[in-house]
Amino acid sequence: MEPVKRAGPGRTAVSMVEVAARAGVSVGTVSNVLNHPHKVRPVTIEKVRAAIQELGHRDGATSTPARTNPSMVEVAARAGVSVGTVSNVLNHPQQVRPATLEKVRAVIEELGFTPNANARSLAGADNRTIGLVVVDLQNTLFVDIARGAQREAAAQRMSLLVTNSDRDDAQQDAHLDLFESARVRGVLLAPLSDPDAGVQRVRRHGTPVVVLNYDSGRRDCCTVLVDNEQVGYLAARHMIDLGRRRLAWVSELGDLQPVQHRSVGVRRALREAGRGVSLTEVDTQHVHGSHARHAVEQILALPARRRPDAVVAVTDLLAAAVVEELQAAGVAVPGDVAVMGCDHDARAWGGAVPLTTVRMEGEQMGAAAVRLLAAEVAEAGEHTHRTVVVQPSLLVRESSAGRPVPPGAVSAAGSARPPTSMAEDVAHPDRESA
Repeated sequence: MEPVKRAGPGRTAVSMVEVAARAGVSVGTVSNVLNHPHKVRPVTIEKVRAAIQELGHRDGATSTPARTNPSMVEVAARAGVSVGTVSNVLNHPQQVRPATLEKVRAVIEELGFTPNANARSLAGADNRTIGLVVVDLQNTLFVDIARGAQREAAAQRMSLLVTNSDRDDAQQDAHLDLFESARVRGVLLAPLSDPDAGVQRVRRHGTPVVVLNYDSGRRDCCTVLVDNEQVGYLAARHMIDLGRRRLAWVSELGDLQPVQHRSVGVRRALREAGRGVSLTEVDTQHVHGSHARHAVEQILALPARRRPDAVVAVTDLLAAAVVEELQAAGVAVPGDVAVMGCDHDARAWGGAVPLTTVRMEGEQMGAAAVRLLAAEVAEAGEHTHRTVVVQPSLLVRESSAGRPVPPGAVSAAGSARPPTSMAEDVAHPDRESA
């Protein structure tokens, strides 16, 4: 990919990939901000220009002569195709439909594009660059995955490029095409839904892929998972161990794989507890906090003898919103109803009641994925694909266990009460951590 320059003498080149990663947008969006700003929303333009400014590139005004050769991204944008299609036109024209071939070649001729030899050199044996595509960089899990991957990549003497698909399958595919055209050594993919088509497209060209947080069932790539069934189990078991007997599982009851697996874990904990413990499942239609009000209305509408005394929400954002709605209705948390989330998302931790949650160990996941990718690169055709399962852990805070009593303090009943840690780690004894 054609680099742009950092402003000021002696500064090094910075690619659109770096700008896109810093701004949390696609490379195509960066290209449009620079060349077709009328196509981009003002808030996105502001975000991208801030990233450009931060990286030292001032819309092409550099101390070096202006770039005259257009980039592959610009060719793709003008032709209305993906970067991967432009790459195929240049390198594998037999794979491209004649009409598309003619259109892309016409744009290449119009713009005067010539392939970048530096970008092509990435395909060499000394290439140590890998790409990571995550579904949502606002979610702490994926930030942790990126952080763990970055640290392990540095330890492996690799460079990591990070892109954010922003929960958009089309943008995810565009990022995969980008990495493929840039000839990265391998790709880490953390999707929201089944990534089979994208993985197959990348694997077809021999590029190693490691999938994170989604069990695709593929045998031609490695996988790193958190045990989401154990996530649900730990959450429900924690409430039962606190003496809660009427649990509510507040979740989208759809087809998202992590949600399905957590639901299985919750139900397993209830089965183990046996008679005397009940479960009410509340469908929110979505995993975000905006749907909490309707869920709480359903819970409070139940007869008193069936009304839950504990709520386990599938995400921390949803759990935090449930706490707010319960308190607004005059329900004490955790006195009347204990509440917790399931995905260790820091966005939900700003409420008045510190939230109990389940650690997803994203940094371990990111590091494990890089190790698997590095092994596949080193072992070439001898590599055996495998799945690594990372075990979650419980993080107990006030929303379920109550405010801790200082050592030596006397409770209302007149007896000393042992302090409860607001950050207690509880590992399940039956599961071995990866």
